[in-house]
Amino acid sequence: MRKRKLRLGLLELFGILLALLYISPFYIVFANSVKTKKDILTNTIGLPVSIALENFPMAMEKMDFLQAFTNSAFITTVSLAGLVLFSSMAAWVLVRNKTRISGAVFMLFVLAMLIPFQAVMLPLVDLFGANKLDLLNSRMGIIFMYLGFGSSMSIFLFHGFVKGIPVDLENAAYMDGCNVFQVFYHIILPLIKPISITVAILNGIWIWNDFLLPSLVLQEKSVRTIPLAAQYFFGAYSKDWHYAMAALTLAIIPVVIFYVIAQKQIIKGTISGALK
Repeated sequence: MRKRKLRLGLLELFGILLALLYISPFYIVFANSVKTKKDILTNTIGLPVSIALENFPMAMEKMDFLQAFTNSAFITTVSLAGLVLFSSMAAWVLVRNKTRISGAVFMLFVLAMLIPFQAVMLPLVDLFGANKLDLLNSRMGIIFMYLGFGSSMSIFLFHGFVKGIPVDLENAAYMDGCNVFQVFYHIILPLIKPISITVAILNGIWIWNDFLLPSLVLQEKSVRTIPLAAQYFFGAYSKDWHYAMAALTLAIIPVVIFYVIAQKQIIKGTISGALK
């Protein structure tokens, strides 16, 4: 009994230390967002000596925050809507049509998750360049790219969840006169809500915080996302850390709010998908 309590105590201590390790980057960002530049350089990990709330309006003005936020929100929202809709439809079709072709297509999606972005980024930029598709510096162009890169993992998650949905529900709907689109909209879509939120969160955090892909295809100031706008606080000879930390804090807040609201659905969807 005493050994068991000791083991549980050690596990709790390990969990607390691990949680502190994960929380530490957020603490550094939030604490430094209200410090002056001098305080950051003299004591990076300490608490702020004085609260410099003027960092936030100055950061918003310097990075044109409203424009960058609008671009990030539009790109993330449209990309997530497309990923959830098209990936769920594709996963449903792959699950219900059990043939060698559907199995091969699903395996291709799974294998695509193993291909690193760095291996395809140069051919991608060349394909979307002015001499070919001419989709650079376009919000719809980068949305199309996110649909391609995010579909593999999304279809994989939806595929595991849809397998647990009884086929009898769909057959009953067909007997009542529903077509394929009505069955998907009225039967499948409501049932996959938990995993849809999980897919939206996972892809949303990636798209919202992504820097590499936007840096390659969004060069004009009018289409920059928040990560791109934030990099301009770091020049060749000076670095405005206090403004950059304030900008990062503003960028983190929407994702944190979305995650807190939907965390129960995320856990439910992940567990259900794993079990099914």
